[in-house]
Amino acid sequence: MLQPLEKIREETIARDRRRVSTRHARALSIATPIAHADAFIEVEQAIESKTLFLASKRALDIVGASVALVALSPVLLTIALAIVTTSKGPALFKQTRYGRGHAPFTLYKFRSMYVERQDVSGIAHTVEDDPRVTRVGRFIRRWYLDELPQLINVLKGDMSIVGPRAQVMGMRAVGVNYEDLVPNYRARHAVRPGITGLAQVRGYRGEIKDAEHAIARIDADLEYIQSASLWLDLKILLLTAPSVVLGSVSC
Repeated sequence: MLQPLEKIREETIARDRRRVSTRHARALSIATPIAHADAFIEVEQAIESKTLFLASKRALDIVGASVALVALSPVLLTIALAIVTTSKGPALFKQTRYGRGHAPFTLYKFRSMYVERQDVSGIAHTVEDDPRVTRVGRFIRRWYLDELPQLINVLKGDMSIVGPRAQVMGMRAVGVNYEDLVPNYRARHAVRPGITGLAQVRGYRGEIKDAEHAIARIDADLEYIQSASLWLDLKILLLTAPSVVLGSVSC
């Protein structure tokens, strides 16, 4: 027999799934119930119809990432040097993530953990005061400087500057696979993942506290896809720095 706390947890997850199922379907104009694959195809087709937006977005990604890499090169070199001189291992950390079309790609980050303690799969969430994180790692993670090498992914075409966060394969939240927890989860892969995004500026970053937090992240991703525009991308970019400092901002 389940213990009371376990019952509460299961009831909370079930309630959140019912609530978000209806809301996601309404936001994406998809009737429920519907297969995840059908949801992905419908959202992908809607995005593909925005040809001018996609072409403009890709052009701005290439220009923006190129300029940022050149302008930030002293910062990038300083961080890399700090990492390799204070802990054993390479400056960069590579990990397989989901990209556009649910296709895997190799994501680059500055290494923030001790090599012998890091989880290459990424399934083990980082928590507050995580002993796996190095001293330099704590600083670069606090200010999200560990994400800067993803500018290389943007140039390669794996990612965009703005979009849903690239998640690891087999990602879990509150002990449940994301694809089981959140209806239409795969629909977030209809676009390239981003370095920053709507969920991040709203404060849905870092440790996942509960099912509602996990669902809200995907909710924001799907809202971004539905409302995708260059103006929204610009707004998210302008709000990224304040959100890092303040924790979250209204968008």
